[in-house]
Amino acid sequence: MSRLLNYFLAISTCYLLLIIFGQDNIAWYFKPFLLPFLILVAYKSDLFATKKWLLFALIFSWIGDVILMFADKGELYFILGLVCFLIAHILFIVLFIKQKTEDNYIKNWRFWLGFLAVIVYLGCMLSLLFPKLGDLKIPVSVYAFTISLMLVMATKGYFSWQKPMNLLILIGALFFITSDSLLAINKFYNPILSANFIIMFTYIVAQYCITAGILRLNKKDLMR
Repeated sequence: MSRLLNYFLAISTCYLLLIIFGQDNIAWYFKPFLLPFLILVAYKSDLFATKKWLLFALIFSWIGDVILMFADKGELYFILGLVCFLIAHILFIVLFIKQKTEDNYIKNWRFWLGFLAVIVYLGCMLSLLFPKLGDLKIPVSVYAFTISLMLVMATKGYFSWQKPMNLLILIGALFFITSDSLLAINKFYNPILSANFIIMFTYIVAQYCITAGILRLNKKDLMR
């Protein structure tokens, strides 16, 4: 397992370095080979109750990655990629909901503070993007609501899952919503300097943290 994770980190590092040095055309060919290593890690792990949800979430993320590689060819590719990631986030939500819980997060005021922060984020993002979305108002709004719910479920898990995996998964969810938010701002609102690098860096960290966290949560010695 650790060898596959090392391969993922190695190819991800190469991919990001190519972007840093302005070799986006070469990096383009690396992108489809990023997530397969994480998919293999999840596939080869010991069986646990929510394994299929993790696998499907990663697979749909990978499909979304590949489709978005052609987003410059037409709006349809962007929409199809959005749909794939929407499905992936729904699967992540189910994955988080189905994890074993140890503490009652409902009575923890910090959870409700986090919940309020997510609501504020959602309102701010939609307020910022809505005037620029045109015909994509509904799909982007649905996507924004879904990723917000994913973060709420990760926040819930932070207060009810074992440590330190709870923090690792929450960090992954935060990086994921950061990546998606930057992608939306860059596309619809205003171009961001070094957008491709920042978006992909946060995305790679997100997928790694969520995958590693879920596997460790379900078998603590799996990644040792």
